[in-house]
Amino acid sequence: MVRSLPPLTALRAFEAAARHLSFTRAADELGMTQAAVSYQIKVLEERIGASLFTRTGRQVELTPAAHMLAGETSLAFDRIAAAYGEARGATASVLSISSIPTFASLWLARHLGEFQVAHPSIAVQLACSRDLVDFTREPVDAALRAGDGDWPGLRTHMLVRGDFSPMLSPALIERIGHPLREPADLLHYPLVDPGYPWWDLWFESVGVRRDKAGVTNRSKLRSQDLEAIAAAAGHGVAMLTPFFYQDQVASGALIQPFAHLYPINRAYYLVYPEARHNVPKIRRFRDWIVSCFPEPSHSK
Repeated sequence: MVRSLPPLTALRAFEAAARHLSFTRAADELGMTQAAVSYQIKVLEERIGASLFTRTGRQVELTPAAHMLAGETSLAFDRIAAAYGEARGATASVLSISSIPTFASLWLARHLGEFQVAHPSIAVQLACSRDLVDFTREPVDAALRAGDGDWPGLRTHMLVRGDFSPMLSPALIERIGHPLREPADLLHYPLVDPGYPWWDLWFESVGVRRDKAGVTNRSKLRSQDLEAIAAAAGHGVAMLTPFFYQDQVASGALIQPFAHLYPINRAYYLVYPEARHNVPKIRRFRDWIVSCFPEPSHSK
């Protein structure tokens, strides 16, 4: 079978320019001059018989023809790069993972050693960031994210839902002295980060109204791991995802006074580029981490 393919140099120039929406950045990435990138794109346009970019001031935008070509071209290059890397063995021994801090500190850091023991030939590099990693520009193999799972171009595996419920230290109950028989009793307790929007959602879901006067002027931690530390220290009731605090509950450091979980449309996911789902080191990490969670993983 004879494939009808455009010149690969021209295709590489187009793919980089389309991804960056910049001829200059494409030239920097490919080690070419901007004029050379422009020439290669012109060659491709002549082969296709249509313009691929339009200029709006100092910016470039993709034409409809370019939109049709760009996504599949990037996916094809990702697959070629993955196959080439595995064939060379250059990336087979290092697995680079990006994780949001909450998941890294509350679960991954405590269990990653188990993966290392099971796969001693794979060295894991873990970096924490609240920013979404750009797999097209950063040397990252897989990521742990929180969200609704809708990230185009990525294969996602839901690990655990982000449903939440109030949790606190038994010492705080003893100090306040007010029993926690029903959700409204929490109104007698100090709340960690009371302006956190999940408080209103949880209280409304159990039919409790609270006075929010002065809430906006209270301290804000905005991080579940920090809120849990504050709660365990007896400073207040924190809104947490109980799954992550099973050890603290078992040790008596925290309790979940009410079984009700607010079913938020948010979960923690393992994600990686669709084109790399068969890369051995990613496949091994995926199989391991999915097996660590009690409920079946939802992938798409």
